[in-house]
Amino acid sequence: MSPSPTLRRRLALAATAATLLAPALPASAQPAAAAAPAPLPWPNPLIAQRADPQVLRHGEWYYLMATVPEYDRLELRRARSIAGLATAEPKVVWRQHAQGPMSKHIWAPELAFLDGRWYIHFSAGEAKEPWKIRLWTLENASPDPLQGEWTERGQIQTQWDTFTLDATVFEHRGKRYMAWAQNDPASRNHSTNIYLSRMKSPTELEGPQVRLSQPEYAWEQVRHMVNEAPAVLVHGGRVFMTYSAAGTGAEYCLGLLWADENADLMDVKSWRKSPGPVFSTSPENSQYGPGHNSFVVEPDGTVLNVFHARNYRDIVGDPLKDTGRATRVQPLRFTTDGMPDFGLPLRETVKP
Repeated sequence: MSPSPTLRRRLALAATAATLLAPALPASAQPAAAAAPAPLPWPNPLIAQRADPQVLRHGEWYYLMATVPEYDRLELRRARSIAGLATAEPKVVWRQHAQGPMSKHIWAPELAFLDGRWYIHFSAGEAKEPWKIRLWTLENASPDPLQGEWTERGQIQTQWDTFTLDATVFEHRGKRYMAWAQNDPASRNHSTNIYLSRMKSPTELEGPQVRLSQPEYAWEQVRHMVNEAPAVLVHGGRVFMTYSAAGTGAEYCLGLLWADENADLMDVKSWRKSPGPVFSTSPENSQYGPGHNSFVVEPDGTVLNVFHARNYRDIVGDPLKDTGRATRVQPLRFTTDGMPDFGLPLRETVKP
Protein backbone atom coordinates (compact mmCIF):
# COMPACT_ATOMS: atom_id res chain seq x y z
CA MET A 1 0.00 0.00 0.00
CA SER A 2 1.37 3.44 -0.88
CA PRO A 3 1.68 6.03 1.92
CA SER A 4 -1.32 8.27 2.52
CA PRO A 5 -1.08 11.96 1.53
CA THR A 6 -0.82 12.87 5.22
CA LEU A 7 2.06 10.46 5.79
CA ARG A 8 3.83 11.62 2.61
CA ARG A 9 3.55 15.18 3.83
CA ARG A 10 4.79 14.18 7.28
CA LEU A 11 7.82 12.36 5.88
CA ALA A 12 8.62 15.27 3.57
CA LEU A 13 8.45 17.69 6.49
CA ALA A 14 10.70 15.46 8.57
CA ALA A 15 13.25 15.24 5.75
CA THR A 16 13.20 19.00 5.27
CA ALA A 17 13.49 19.56 9.02
CA ALA A 18 16.46 17.23 9.26
CA THR A 19 18.22 19.25 6.58
CA LEU A 20 17.40 22.50 8.32
CA LEU A 21 18.40 21.32 11.76
CA ALA A 22 22.03 20.49 10.99
CA PRO A 23 23.18 24.10 10.39
CA ALA A 24 21.33 25.25 13.52
CA LEU A 25 23.59 23.18 15.77
CA PRO A 26 27.31 23.77 16.35
CA ALA A 27 29.49 22.29 13.60
CA SER A 28 31.03 19.84 16.06
CA ALA A 29 27.62 18.67 17.26
CA GLN A 30 27.03 16.11 14.56
CA PRO A 31 26.07 12.65 15.88
CA ALA A 32 28.69 9.94 16.14
CA ALA A 33 28.59 7.07 13.64
CA ALA A 34 25.43 5.03 14.12
CA ALA A 35 25.82 1.76 15.95
CA ALA A 36 23.40 -1.07 16.58
CA PRO A 37 21.48 -0.25 19.77
CA ALA A 38 22.30 -2.42 22.76
CA PRO A 39 19.44 -4.55 24.12
CA LEU A 40 17.40 -2.66 26.68
CA PRO A 41 17.39 -4.07 30.24
CA TRP A 42 13.62 -3.50 30.46
CA PRO A 43 10.60 -4.28 28.28
CA ASN A 44 9.89 -2.12 25.25
CA PRO A 45 7.20 -0.94 25.60
CA LEU A 46 7.57 -0.62 29.35
CA ILE A 47 3.82 -0.28 30.04
CA ALA A 48 0.94 -0.59 27.60
CA GLN A 49 -1.83 2.01 27.35
CA ARG A 50 -0.06 4.68 29.36
CA ALA A 51 0.52 8.06 27.71
CA ASP A 52 2.30 11.24 28.81
CA PRO A 53 4.71 9.34 31.08
CA GLN A 54 6.91 10.85 33.77
CA VAL A 55 9.54 8.93 35.71
CA LEU A 56 11.06 10.51 38.82
CA ARG A 57 14.06 9.02 40.62
CA HIS A 58 14.01 9.95 44.32
CA GLY A 59 16.35 8.23 46.73
CA GLU A 60 16.43 4.51 45.92
CA TRP A 61 13.06 4.52 44.19
CA TYR A 62 11.75 5.19 40.70
CA TYR A 63 8.21 6.59 40.52
CA LEU A 64 6.05 6.60 37.41
CA MET A 65 2.93 8.57 36.58
CA ALA A 66 1.09 8.68 33.25
CA THR A 67 -2.29 9.39 31.69
CA VAL A 68 -4.61 6.38 31.91
CA PRO A 69 -6.79 5.59 28.86
CA GLU A 70 -10.03 6.30 30.74
CA TYR A 71 -8.84 9.85 31.60
CA ASP A 72 -10.54 9.50 34.99
CA ARG A 73 -7.90 8.97 37.71
CA LEU A 74 -4.32 9.42 38.85
CA GLU A 75 -2.16 6.34 39.34
CA LEU A 76 1.26 6.10 40.95
CA ARG A 77 3.65 3.16 40.81
CA ARG A 78 7.08 2.62 42.35
CA ALA A 79 10.01 0.25 41.87
CA ARG A 80 13.74 -0.07 42.59
CA SER A 81 14.56 0.02 38.87
CA ILE A 82 13.15 1.06 35.51
CA ALA A 83 12.54 -2.61 34.69
CA GLY A 84 10.66 -3.03 37.96
CA LEU A 85 8.16 -0.34 36.98
CA ALA A 86 6.85 -2.66 34.26
CA THR A 87 5.38 -5.02 36.86
CA ALA A 88 4.86 -2.62 39.78
CA GLU A 89 1.30 -2.52 41.09
CA PRO A 90 -0.27 0.87 40.30
CA LYS A 91 -2.05 2.62 43.16
CA VAL A 92 -4.92 4.98 42.48
CA VAL A 93 -4.17 8.09 44.54
CA TRP A 94 -7.03 10.31 43.29
CA ARG A 95 -10.18 10.06 41.16
CA GLN A 96 -12.01 12.68 39.14
CA HIS A 97 -14.93 14.61 40.61
CA ALA A 98 -18.47 13.78 39.56
CA GLN A 99 -18.99 17.31 38.25
CA GLY A 100 -17.44 20.76 38.18
CA PRO A 101 -13.69 21.37 38.01
CA MET A 102 -11.49 18.28 37.78
CA SER A 103 -14.30 16.06 36.49
CA LYS A 104 -13.11 15.32 32.92
CA HIS A 105 -9.94 14.76 30.88
CA ILE A 106 -7.56 13.97 33.72
CA TRP A 107 -4.25 14.30 31.89
CA ALA A 108 -0.48 14.44 32.23
CA PRO A 109 0.22 14.07 35.96
CA GLU A 110 3.73 14.84 37.19
CA LEU A 111 5.12 13.97 40.61
CA ALA A 112 7.51 16.31 42.42
CA PHE A 113 9.15 16.40 45.86
CA LEU A 114 9.31 20.07 46.88
CA ASP A 115 10.10 21.64 50.23
CA GLY A 116 9.81 18.30 52.00
CA ARG A 117 6.39 17.38 50.60
CA TRP A 118 5.04 15.51 47.60
CA TYR A 119 3.06 17.28 44.89
CA ILE A 120 1.23 16.18 41.77
CA HIS A 121 0.56 18.78 39.09
CA PHE A 122 -1.97 17.66 36.48
CA SER A 123 -4.45 18.91 33.87
CA ALA A 124 -8.22 18.51 34.08
CA GLY A 125 -11.44 19.73 32.45
CA GLU A 126 -15.09 19.71 33.50
CA ALA A 127 -17.84 17.22 32.76
CA LYS A 128 -20.08 19.90 31.21
CA GLU A 129 -17.15 21.73 29.60
CA PRO A 130 -14.61 19.01 28.73
CA TRP A 131 -12.17 21.43 27.11
CA LYS A 132 -12.14 23.88 30.01
CA ILE A 133 -8.80 22.37 30.92
CA ARG A 134 -6.66 24.00 33.61
CA LEU A 135 -3.73 23.10 35.88
CA TRP A 136 -4.37 21.65 39.34
CA THR A 137 -2.26 20.52 42.29
CA LEU A 138 -2.41 17.79 44.94
CA GLU A 139 -0.20 17.72 48.06
CA ASN A 140 0.87 14.90 50.37
CA ALA A 141 2.88 15.44 53.58
CA SER A 142 3.71 11.75 54.02
CA PRO A 143 7.35 10.74 53.45
CA ASP A 144 5.93 7.92 51.31
CA PRO A 145 3.74 9.22 48.44
CA LEU A 146 1.95 5.85 48.30
CA GLN A 147 0.75 6.47 51.85
CA GLY A 148 -0.84 9.44 53.56
CA GLU A 149 -3.56 11.66 52.14
CA TRP A 150 -3.48 13.57 48.88
CA THR A 151 -5.09 16.97 49.48
CA GLU A 152 -6.38 19.20 46.69
CA ARG A 153 -4.54 22.52 46.64
CA GLY A 154 -6.49 24.22 43.89
CA GLN A 155 -5.76 25.66 40.49
CA ILE A 156 -2.41 27.02 39.36
CA GLN A 157 -3.28 30.58 38.37
CA THR A 158 -1.62 31.79 35.19
CA GLN A 159 -1.83 35.14 33.41
CA TRP A 160 -5.00 34.12 31.53
CA ASP A 161 -7.85 31.80 32.41
CA THR A 162 -7.61 29.82 29.17
CA PHE A 163 -6.92 26.27 27.98
CA THR A 164 -3.84 25.25 30.04
CA LEU A 165 -2.06 21.91 30.44
CA ASP A 166 1.13 19.88 30.83
CA ALA A 167 2.95 21.57 33.69
CA THR A 168 6.46 20.53 34.70
CA VAL A 169 8.49 21.87 37.63
CA PHE A 170 12.28 22.13 37.74
CA GLU A 171 14.95 23.83 39.81
CA HIS A 172 18.11 25.48 38.50
CA ARG A 173 20.73 27.58 40.24
CA GLY A 174 18.62 27.81 43.39
CA LYS A 175 15.51 28.99 41.55
CA ARG A 176 12.32 27.05 40.93
CA TYR A 177 10.43 27.26 37.64
CA MET A 178 7.27 25.93 36.07
CA ALA A 179 6.91 25.40 32.33
CA TRP A 180 3.55 24.60 30.73
CA ALA A 181 1.40 24.88 27.60
CA GLN A 182 -1.40 27.41 27.18
CA ASN A 183 -3.60 29.14 24.65
CA ASP A 184 -3.02 32.87 24.24
CA PRO A 185 -6.47 34.51 23.97
CA ALA A 186 -5.01 37.06 21.57
CA SER A 187 -4.32 34.31 19.04
CA ARG A 188 -8.04 33.87 18.33
CA ASN A 189 -7.45 30.19 17.58
CA HIS A 190 -6.91 26.97 19.55
CA SER A 191 -3.11 26.91 19.35
CA THR A 192 -0.95 26.30 22.41
CA ASN A 193 2.44 27.81 23.25
CA ILE A 194 5.15 27.01 25.81
CA TYR A 195 5.41 29.36 28.78
CA LEU A 196 7.82 29.72 31.69
CA SER A 197 7.51 31.38 35.11
CA ARG A 198 9.32 31.44 38.42
CA MET A 199 7.42 29.82 41.30
CA LYS A 200 6.51 31.50 44.58
CA SER A 201 5.57 28.16 46.14
CA PRO A 202 4.85 24.63 44.90
CA THR A 203 1.29 25.73 44.19
CA GLU A 204 1.72 29.33 43.05
CA LEU A 205 3.54 31.17 40.27
CA GLU A 206 5.56 34.27 41.02
CA GLY A 207 5.34 35.79 37.54
CA PRO A 208 5.83 37.24 35.09
CA GLN A 209 5.28 34.46 32.55
CA VAL A 210 7.19 34.48 29.28
CA ARG A 211 6.50 32.67 26.01
CA LEU A 212 9.41 30.49 24.95
CA SER A 213 7.92 28.86 21.86
CA GLN A 214 4.90 28.86 19.59
CA PRO A 215 3.94 26.57 16.65
CA GLU A 216 5.60 28.55 13.86
CA TYR A 217 6.90 25.73 11.63
CA ALA A 218 4.83 23.51 9.33
CA TRP A 219 5.75 20.35 11.28
CA GLU A 220 4.30 21.95 14.44
CA GLN A 221 0.97 22.58 12.70
CA VAL A 222 0.00 19.16 11.31
CA ARG A 223 -3.62 18.48 12.32
CA HIS A 224 -3.37 21.08 15.11
CA MET A 225 -1.15 24.08 15.94
CA VAL A 226 0.48 22.71 19.07
CA ASN A 227 3.48 23.21 21.32
CA GLU A 228 2.87 21.34 24.59
CA ALA A 229 4.34 18.99 27.21
CA PRO A 230 7.65 20.68 28.09
CA ALA A 231 10.34 18.56 29.78
CA VAL A 232 13.61 19.88 31.16
CA LEU A 233 17.13 18.45 31.35
CA VAL A 234 20.21 20.28 32.64
CA HIS A 235 23.27 18.64 31.08
CA GLY A 236 26.74 19.60 29.91
CA GLY A 237 26.47 23.32 30.56
CA ARG A 238 23.07 23.79 28.94
CA VAL A 239 19.42 23.77 29.95
CA PHE A 240 17.45 21.72 27.43
CA MET A 241 13.67 21.84 27.11
CA THR A 242 11.87 19.43 24.83
CA TYR A 243 8.26 19.98 23.85
CA SER A 244 5.73 18.04 21.81
CA ALA A 245 4.28 19.40 18.57
CA ALA A 246 1.36 18.87 16.17
CA GLY A 247 -1.60 16.52 16.59
CA THR A 248 -1.51 13.31 18.61
CA GLY A 249 -1.38 10.88 15.68
CA ALA A 250 1.70 9.79 13.72
CA GLU A 251 2.57 13.47 13.23
CA TYR A 252 3.33 13.94 16.96
CA CYS A 253 7.02 14.66 17.58
CA LEU A 254 9.52 16.45 19.81
CA GLY A 255 11.04 19.86 19.27
CA LEU A 256 13.94 21.28 21.29
CA LEU A 257 14.78 24.54 23.04
CA TRP A 258 18.07 25.20 24.78
CA ALA A 259 19.88 27.90 26.76
CA ASP A 260 23.28 28.28 28.40
CA GLU A 261 23.13 27.14 32.03
CA ASN A 262 24.38 30.58 33.19
CA ALA A 263 21.82 32.53 31.17
CA ASP A 264 18.74 34.27 32.52
CA LEU A 265 16.10 31.64 31.73
CA MET A 266 13.34 34.24 31.98
CA ASP A 267 14.89 36.17 29.08
CA VAL A 268 13.44 34.83 25.82
CA LYS A 269 16.64 35.84 24.04
CA SER A 270 18.54 33.26 26.09
CA TRP A 271 16.81 30.41 24.27
CA ARG A 272 17.40 28.83 20.87
CA LYS A 273 14.96 26.59 19.03
CA SER A 274 15.51 23.72 16.61
CA PRO A 275 13.90 24.45 13.22
CA GLY A 276 13.07 20.76 12.82
CA PRO A 277 11.83 17.92 15.03
CA VAL A 278 14.50 16.07 17.02
CA PHE A 279 12.47 12.88 17.65
CA SER A 280 9.70 11.68 15.34
CA THR A 281 7.91 8.77 13.72
CA SER A 282 10.06 5.83 12.57
CA PRO A 283 8.18 3.70 10.01
CA GLU A 284 11.19 1.38 9.77
CA ASN A 285 10.87 0.60 13.50
CA SER A 286 7.04 0.66 13.49
CA GLN A 287 6.97 3.51 16.01
CA TYR A 288 4.51 6.32 15.41
CA GLY A 289 3.93 9.66 17.10
CA PRO A 290 6.62 9.60 19.80
CA GLY A 291 6.24 12.45 22.23
CA HIS A 292 5.22 13.88 25.60
CA ASN A 293 8.48 12.83 27.15
CA SER A 294 10.31 13.25 30.43
CA PHE A 295 13.92 12.68 31.45
CA VAL A 296 15.41 10.63 34.25
CA VAL A 297 19.11 10.53 35.11
CA GLU A 298 20.54 7.23 36.36
CA PRO A 299 23.06 7.14 39.25
CA ASP A 300 25.89 6.60 36.71
CA GLY A 301 24.86 9.73 34.79
CA THR A 302 23.09 7.95 31.94
CA VAL A 303 20.14 10.02 30.73
CA LEU A 304 16.95 8.15 29.81
CA ASN A 305 14.24 9.46 27.52
CA VAL A 306 10.77 8.42 28.73
CA PHE A 307 8.02 8.90 26.14
CA HIS A 308 4.91 7.41 24.59
CA ALA A 309 4.35 6.12 21.05
CA ARG A 310 2.10 3.74 19.14
CA ASN A 311 3.22 0.69 17.15
CA TYR A 312 0.77 1.47 14.33
CA ARG A 313 0.14 4.48 12.10
CA ASP A 314 -3.50 4.36 11.07
CA ILE A 315 -6.14 5.45 13.57
CA VAL A 316 -9.89 5.50 13.09
CA GLY A 317 -11.42 8.71 14.41
CA ASP A 318 -9.87 11.11 16.91
CA PRO A 319 -6.36 10.02 18.01
CA LEU A 320 -7.19 11.26 21.52
CA LYS A 321 -9.73 8.44 21.82
CA ASP A 322 -7.27 5.80 20.67
CA THR A 323 -5.79 3.91 23.64
CA GLY A 324 -2.70 2.50 21.92
CA ARG A 325 -0.10 4.93 23.22
CA ALA A 326 2.40 3.04 25.37
CA THR A 327 5.17 4.16 27.73
CA ARG A 328 8.68 3.54 26.40
CA VAL A 329 12.15 4.24 27.79
CA GLN A 330 15.46 4.40 25.95
CA PRO A 331 18.91 5.92 26.57
CA LEU A 332 19.65 9.38 25.24
CA ARG A 333 22.97 9.92 23.47
CA PHE A 334 24.85 13.19 23.13
CA THR A 335 26.98 14.60 20.33
CA THR A 336 30.63 15.53 20.80
CA ASP A 337 29.48 19.11 21.40
CA GLY A 338 27.04 18.07 24.11
CA MET A 339 23.77 18.36 22.18
CA PRO A 340 21.21 15.60 22.71
CA ASP A 341 20.95 13.01 19.93
CA PHE A 342 17.55 11.35 20.33
CA GLY A 343 18.02 8.96 17.44
CA LEU A 344 14.92 6.95 16.50
CA PRO A 345 12.27 5.40 18.73
CA LEU A 346 13.44 1.81 19.03
CA ARG A 347 11.61 -1.19 17.63
CA GLU A 348 9.60 -3.15 20.16
CA THR A 349 11.24 -6.13 21.81
CA VAL A 350 10.16 -9.11 23.85
CA LYS A 351 10.40 -8.74 27.59
CA PRO A 352 13.85 -9.58 29.00
